[in-house]
Amino acid sequence: MRRVGIAGIGVAIPEKCLTNEDLAKFMDTSDEWIRSRTGIRERRLAEPHEATSDYAIRAARQAMERAGVEAEEIDLIIVATVTGDMPFPSTACLVQDAIGAKRAGAFDLQAACPGWIYGMTVAEGMIASGRFNCILVIGAEMLSKLVSWADRSTAVLFGDGAGAAILKPVQEGGIQATLVGADGSGGCNLYVPAGGSRRPTTAETVAEGAHFVKMNGQEVFKFAVRVMNEATGEILAKAGWTADQIDLLVPHQANGRIIDAAVKRLGLPAERVVVNVDRYANTSSASIPIALWEAQEAGRLKPGDKVVCVSFGAGLVWGALALEWTC
Repeated sequence: MRRVGIAGIGVAIPEKCLTNEDLAKFMDTSDEWIRSRTGIRERRLAEPHEATSDYAIRAARQAMERAGVEAEEIDLIIVATVTGDMPFPSTACLVQDAIGAKRAGAFDLQAACPGWIYGMTVAEGMIASGRFNCILVIGAEMLSKLVSWADRSTAVLFGDGAGAAILKPVQEGGIQATLVGADGSGGCNLYVPAGGSRRPTTAETVAEGAHFVKMNGQEVFKFAVRVMNEATGEILAKAGWTADQIDLLVPHQANGRIIDAAVKRLGLPAERVVVNVDRYANTSSASIPIALWEAQEAGRLKPGDKVVCVSFGAGLVWGALALEWTC
């Protein structure tokens, strides 16, 4: 089995910034209320005419440039998203066409916030087996288009963006362990009721707001704190590492209080944890690749560093990744 590592990473982030003060102008909320509960002070939003593929394409091109990879070298494109441009074709196919990856297969993967980790897990296995040599994994979301801006319990939480990684065989380092898990019994705690085969779109579903995100915040919070700690411990055990060997922890950027609880349990100092939820809010499957990109840009990542990524989301699902940085 071959080693697999990240050869290049890229992002695409909207220019439009919506602050907590902006929300308070049309919603019953305040900056203090939002920050004390979530740690979020602003989020980036796509324009009305923009779609998820627009950002996935931009992130892909940057990752390819940084990896020194041409479109014809890519064997497969995986786009992790719950906010695809349309039910079909897949957003991955739209990306494939736009970047000119004519040799590549393409499909979407739906695993909510841990979707990028799920995609990395799939891609790592495919390359390690020797059947593929170069895979593009993208996490891209536009959750701002799935929230009701009259519902402060969900609207304040989410932002838009995309992150992408090129995976290739490496001689040293790379992905050391992966972990994915699910508990479908909790699916009712975070979901969109309508728009699928169970409740197709009708005038009634639109009128009742059934196409917006619904969340049982208390239950999701309890699940997240528990599973973040458990998944981090499990991925460390699988990689054969201890917590004090982690050079950088990259947790899902959903809620500052959840991150604080996980970090406290591990006993890691702040300089070894990536936190950008205050500026981007929850970008779902794009959260971790954006955080990795920012850490690299800030000089916090160097080849050989031990990195742990961990995430949770609707499903309910979770995932974790241990890797030695390779780019």
